[in-house]
Amino acid sequence: MTPSERIALALLHRLEPERAHALSLVALRAGVVPLPGPVALLRLATGLAGLPLLNPIGLAAGFDKNAQGVAALSRAGFGFLEVGAATPQPQAGNARPRLYRLTEDRAAINRFGFNNDGMDAIASRLAKRRQTAIPVGLNLGANKTSSDRAADFATVLSVCGPYVDFATVNVSSPNTEQLRDLQGPAALTALLAGVLQARANLPRPIPVFLKIAPDLASDDLARIAEVALSAGVSGIIATNTTLAREGLQSPHRDEAGGLSGAPLFERSTRVLAQLSSLTEGKLPLIGVGGIASAEDAYAKIRAGASAVQLYTALVYSGLSLIPRIARGLDALLARDGFTSVAEAVGTDRAAWL
Repeated sequence: MTPSERIALALLHRLEPERAHALSLVALRAGVVPLPGPVALLRLATGLAGLPLLNPIGLAAGFDKNAQGVAALSRAGFGFLEVGAATPQPQAGNARPRLYRLTEDRAAINRFGFNNDGMDAIASRLAKRRQTAIPVGLNLGANKTSSDRAADFATVLSVCGPYVDFATVNVSSPNTEQLRDLQGPAALTALLAGVLQARANLPRPIPVFLKIAPDLASDDLARIAEVALSAGVSGIIATNTTLAREGLQSPHRDEAGGLSGAPLFERSTRVLAQLSSLTEGKLPLIGVGGIASAEDAYAKIRAGASAVQLYTALVYSGLSLIPRIARGLDALLARDGFTSVAEAVGTDRAAWL
């Protein structure tokens, strides 16, 4: 971390977390944040459901909910970006405060509730963006007051799909009441059928990923894997935030919402490895949860991830973390004799089962 970045983060951490996040996006858009540009190293080049990636390190959904910082974020060293979640209608989300830093735990708790500007505003921004060297995807959500939440996902894809490179079906946020009920086999099968029909009607086909919760029992995880394989989704993102609170030290540990960051690493990686075993390599997996170093990213890959995403670690380490992880990952692959990311995928899965 550079001295200027350390100072900037210290100042931001004096502010209420949601306000600090909004200011960080303003700074990004204003061009005052130093950015390294794309990180392209031969060993890191890989593919994800047909998408070519300069490197396997992605930005998770939630950082840029309204697709306002895509141009700047595409120069931050990521291999791909995911914006959103977007819902059909704009919604304010849950009452503030709804975001908490758990500094002692290198973690965060949020209960945003899919606050966003709505699909029309987000589609307009995505339509106007310049083509980037890296894929940009959209996290699909459902309105809290919707009478047919399953249909909301397909609606958002129909409107925004022409302007993105992939989409994610997010039925795993803990912050919209009963949303996780859509992870049940029957409900999920019907939901995915609608989304994939919407994809079929797009001008060009794009990968559709399914994002799941880390709090699923083994039997539920097996059923989701079966549904995902049968439905024909392009891959699975494992995982979203957790409702678990074991071992936390922060005074904010009992706040309601989804926990992200370092405490999620082991739980999410074990789910990832189980999915890798259940799907037998037939679906690419994206590992998310607690990644804060090259070693963390490498562990996810060796547990079964073809690519990874992060977000919370940026709160504590800044955007300079991304090129550091990329270069560190390249060194780890070289150390262990891998000539590509793909060669390393799943090579240590058994250790996490």
